[in-house]
Amino acid sequence: MTPLDPITIRLATVRDAADLERLAALDSAVAPAGEVLVAEVAGALRAAKSLDTGASVADPFAPTAPLVELLELEAARRTRPDGRRRRRPWTSARPAAVRLGGA
Repeated sequence: MTPLDPITIRLATVRDAADLERLAALDSAVAPAGEVLVAEVAGALRAAKSLDTGASVADPFAPTAPLVELLELEAARRTRPDGRRRRRPWTSARPAAVRLGGA
């Protein structure tokens, strides 16, 4: 990761399932389940965080600490003080988030 590489934080879709499994295997962890935020660097998935469980996985062979921090900030931004997720009025026009994994 270089300072010029584009970073994207977004909700995971079903197309990310294989990449999430690969990332979890690299991190010796279980893939995050439920609604998941992902961090991509230059189009490659490098870290993920479940909004449902708080579990995170990250590529141990890349500098991902800043990405995990970004995911934490985005997760906090999407969560109300009472623990419920914030919903934006414009989200109803977007495709529904896909729930990945079991649980």
